[in-house]
Amino acid sequence: MPLCPRLPRVARALLLCTLAVVPGCALAHNYADAAGPIYLHSEAAAPVARQELQVLTYNIKFGQHLDRAIDLLLWRDGIGRPDVLVLQELDAPGVERLARALGMNSVYVPSAIHPASPRDFGVAILSPWPIREPRKILLPHLHRFRKMTRAAATATIDTPLGAVRVYGVHIETPFGLPADKRREQVAAIHADASTWTGPVVIAGDFNGKSLARAAAGPAFAWLTRDVGGTAGPFSVDHIIVRGLCPAGDPSSGRVVYARGISDHLPVWSRARLCTP
Repeated sequence: MPLCPRLPRVARALLLCTLAVVPGCALAHNYADAAGPIYLHSEAAAPVARQELQVLTYNIKFGQHLDRAIDLLLWRDGIGRPDVLVLQELDAPGVERLARALGMNSVYVPSAIHPASPRDFGVAILSPWPIREPRKILLPHLHRFRKMTRAAATATIDTPLGAVRVYGVHIETPFGLPADKRREQVAAIHADASTWTGPVVIAGDFNGKSLARAAAGPAFAWLTRDVGGTAGPFSVDHIIVRGLCPAGDPSSGRVVYARGISDHLPVWSRARLCTP
């Protein structure tokens, strides 16, 4: 939807210029090197093997209530301990603290120092299973006002189902980029995933259901298509997979009792290897 579509063009231009200089739109400090920074943490003891993969994604809103988020994830009522946990809007100390509390290995990739924090702003992948081959994928295009870059985190996790390539994503907002450029961010993740022939999980904050739909396309199963609103009424947090199929009934859902910890709800899915 266009910003303020009823305003004349000149008025809209003035409004955009005003928004560009407010504190929330201050310029970011970007980490524009694809080689890093990348933070690794090893913590996990041997978990219990099972024949399904439990995935959970959660935007924790700058880690403002990290203690409460840790309590929630330790409780794990109804979803069990995740095999794959993807987190957004944390810094490296927050990820390490959460990984220690949960007994998980982690990889964390910051994309920038966010001017609204101001702390590192990035995506983390955690798992009780071994994590290897961590990488940072720089996504195309800068936020139109903050000039902030985005990066996805990817790693291979050696799960009981075999090696799974996981992508933790946080796509730019509609305010930051038009839809076509946000789809190009999704395309950059697809291009990388096309080099891996095994199972793939792409999880995170897509900042719009239409972007999750674009990420799924014809090649992926969109496990969280029907979970409903995850950021107020908006369905923005999703899990899509390739080479995996839904497991259990239900196979996906929201953690609705998490309200008040973040402006997002955690979203989970259960998946298994597809039967030939």
